[in-house]
Amino acid sequence: MRGKSLFFFLVLITFHIVNAQQISIIIKGTDKPAELFILEGETLRLIDSLKYSEEKYSVDLEGNNYGIYRLKIDESHFLNFIYDGGDVVLETCIKAITDSLKIVKSESNRLYFRLLKLNRDFKIKSELLQLILTNYPRDDEYYSFTRNTLLKLRKEYLDFVNSESQKDKGSFIARYIKSSQLPVIDMNLPPGLQLELLKKHALDKVDFNDYDLIYSDVFTNKAIEYLTYYRNPNLSKGELEKEFIKAIDTLLVKARADLLVYQHIVDYLVNGFRQFGFDLIIDYIVENYVVRDDLCLNEMLENAIAKRIEQAKKFGKGERVPELFLPDRNDNLLKLNDVQADNILLLFYSIECPHCNELLTELNDFIKTVEKDKLEIVAISLEEDNKVWQEYIERKKFDFIHVNESSGWSGKTAIDYSVYATPTMFLIDHKKRIIGRPANIRELKMMLNQVLQK
Repeated sequence: MRGKSLFFFLVLITFHIVNAQQISIIIKGTDKPAELFILEGETLRLIDSLKYSEEKYSVDLEGNNYGIYRLKIDESHFLNFIYDGGDVVLETCIKAITDSLKIVKSESNRLYFRLLKLNRDFKIKSELLQLILTNYPRDDEYYSFTRNTLLKLRKEYLDFVNSESQKDKGSFIARYIKSSQLPVIDMNLPPGLQLELLKKHALDKVDFNDYDLIYSDVFTNKAIEYLTYYRNPNLSKGELEKEFIKAIDTLLVKARADLLVYQHIVDYLVNGFRQFGFDLIIDYIVENYVVRDDLCLNEMLENAIAKRIEQAKKFGKGERVPELFLPDRNDNLLKLNDVQADNILLLFYSIECPHCNELLTELNDFIKTVEKDKLEIVAISLEEDNKVWQEYIERKKFDFIHVNESSGWSGKTAIDYSVYATPTMFLIDHKKRIIGRPANIRELKMMLNQVLQK
């Protein structure tokens, strides 16, 4: 009996050794420690710190999420690779990590790096070939040669993403490639119609239900790719924001298929547009998606836009605004309840803000066209130096009710109204209830016209 038990013990040990997971990355030319991260879009989440031991980096990822991982030696030297439960053995050198990469073991990584190359080549070559076809005479011999070259390129690409990479359709890499593939549009269509089709169908292959793909760059890459179809260098910033909002609506409606995917993409969009100063777009996403669907954003991101979210939640249409008590130019205390008009515009501004000065001038021209009892403007300065404020309003001679929050951004009024940027406007009715929060004078006119027509 003892011999039989020992036999089974040896069988189990042998089975475990044969199936032990092997994640080994050999990088010649370095012996520095490295950090291992998992990708979550453009965010890197630290998994482990690794030493270069026995001429390789080794780690056991059993129990971790399938996805794209990054072995990072420093800011200039890193390697992304796929982990989906199988062994991974890669070899390369520090001087050319990607170009000298050899995949010793891992079919998933062979497919992954083949996709990266095909995507890069297909995008560059197809755009150049398409440009030739657009501008070359169709009866020319070179036109036929170019067309056949493009057809061959497209066939090679589609064979890979639809057939070669899909032999194990349930695997992470197969699902990743399916959602990562570039859109292929009929090359005989004129460029304008191609663009319209891309706007309608570029996201058709993306599986927004597959939350495992959060641990990769699929959704962030597709978001950027889709936004480029709406980018136009000839548009003003305001016009460009409107175009991007169209793309955002399409993206986020599709992303609602899975809550985790939805939050992941919203995080990415808000953070990206915040870095580029597209405040109108951030407000739009916060109001129409974050607040409406009660999303929980990334903690760091939520802290950065906390006042935006707070303002959107507190100051919905029909909500009563807080009372305010602020001194006017004669140092008399103004109460909001003392302001008598059918509609009141509360405008928070900063003297040093260029957009505020433009808006104040536009509002001053606009108020002259509105009956006095139909709209009153209360301009709330956030200037801590009272003398500077007094000189400013004397010089500008705007036809508003002027008050000043001398404690600036940290003052009670700014806090009560969750002011996070200037200019900020609240249009309220005579009962001090929110009609809307216009972002510019055009929106103010639209809101006011709707109210006056009732």
